[in-house]
Amino acid sequence: MAETADTPGTARGATDAAAGAAQGAADAGADARADARAGADSAGRRARRRDLAVRAAVEQGLVDAGSPLVCLLDTAGIRASGAALTAAFAAAVAPGTPVLHAFAVKAAPLVPVLRLLGDAGLGCEVASPGELALARAAGIAPERIVLDSPAKTAAELREALTLGVAVNADNRQELERLDALVASAPTRSPIGVRINPQTGAGAIDALSTATATSKFGIALRDPGARAWLVRAFLDRPWLTRLHTHSGSQGVPLALIAEGVRELYALAEEINAAAGRRQVDTLDIGGGLPVNFASDTESPVYAEYVSALRSAVPGLFSGAYGLVTEFGRSLPAKHGLVLSRVEYTKTTGGRPIALTHAGVQLATRTVYAPAAWPLRILPYDARGVPLTGPPVAQDVAGPACFAGDLLARARELPLLSPGDLVAVPDTGAYAFTAHYGYNSLPRPAVHGFVVTPEGGVRFSLARPAQSLAELTAEAGGALRDALL
Repeated sequence: MAETADTPGTARGATDAAAGAAQGAADAGADARADARAGADSAGRRARRRDLAVRAAVEQGLVDAGSPLVCLLDTAGIRASGAALTAAFAAAVAPGTPVLHAFAVKAAPLVPVLRLLGDAGLGCEVASPGELALARAAGIAPERIVLDSPAKTAAELREALTLGVAVNADNRQELERLDALVASAPTRSPIGVRINPQTGAGAIDALSTATATSKFGIALRDPGARAWLVRAFLDRPWLTRLHTHSGSQGVPLALIAEGVRELYALAEEINAAAGRRQVDTLDIGGGLPVNFASDTESPVYAEYVSALRSAVPGLFSGAYGLVTEFGRSLPAKHGLVLSRVEYTKTTGGRPIALTHAGVQLATRTVYAPAAWPLRILPYDARGVPLTGPPVAQDVAGPACFAGDLLARARELPLLSPGDLVAVPDTGAYAFTAHYGYNSLPRPAVHGFVVTPEGGVRFSLARPAQSLAELTAEAGGALRDALL
């Protein structure tokens, strides 16, 4: 990598970066427009694969009267998203710049998904011992894993440092804990500090992590915080990274880029104070929003990179290695919930379709439908797209509370028992992270591949949870423990 700013050779690098910023932004804009055109084609191909998969799921018995619920993952789509991410950054960074794209495991905590993305060149960002265990089970090398969490225990930190997993400290007390651990045993783990740039919230407060009072990171604009951070790095030569993440769904690209700009400026300040390139890697988080309104992927990774190029031209100069932590945007549009309609009724003049897909699979949509709307795609019992005049109807789940609705007054062809409803864009933070309301068992998850001839091959990625397994999880073997 090139030398960083405010060290010998840096000023030249910064000048070169500034000189190329305008052209770089123009090139990125052209790339983004080309990607948008390609995205429209990709959306059509994804929709065709989905229709083939729904019909094949019926024909191959994955969904029927005895198994009324199944979840599907389009493996070609997930691979394509991974390729789009790596290509967007590869086109922008200086040759030889180390870049690690670490998938946020919380978005889809399934070992086969992590293995698929690992095979596509991605690592993992983990935020718990469980997520670290999943990443390791998927065969992700420790040097391609990043540990983030605001509440890491000493044991979690010790394990990460022993393995060589990168660690981002969240707060001052955690940094003091790391002081003792680093002093007690050498480690090859890169260690950094997460900052909160306090640049503001997006449209969904719960997913905005750069607010004035966010629980994440060290607040950069609090009185004395910036000077303390610089001193903390100077006192700890083993601190070599800075990390930020401004949020995800609902956070505009400009706001994400503003947070990264603050991160870059702090790195330059620390290195200038150190008189050397102490901070050598910037972990810029992720947060690309997902379009849930149609099959089109928007924004695309090239647009994200373009926003960063415009706001932080030096970021791609080669002065710093880069780490990203994208989650939702990689698998979301490639997941599909498929449920049979069990019953239909009319109440108060409104038709209601009662299905097996509800809060256990789309928790955020049920509890916050305005923030997390999902599409409903109707199919007949053969798996053929359902046609007919649109009728406003509710699509309800199986849970025993009134709000368990995936859609309210949605205009769809009138559904009948035995028809199918497909819920697209659910490959992240939905059926991959089951919510155990009413002790509803976890459904099976199958990946699928469409062959050149139009055939569909399914591969089991997670088996359906049996009632015996559910009972064991609920303490079945300890029945008399509280007597």
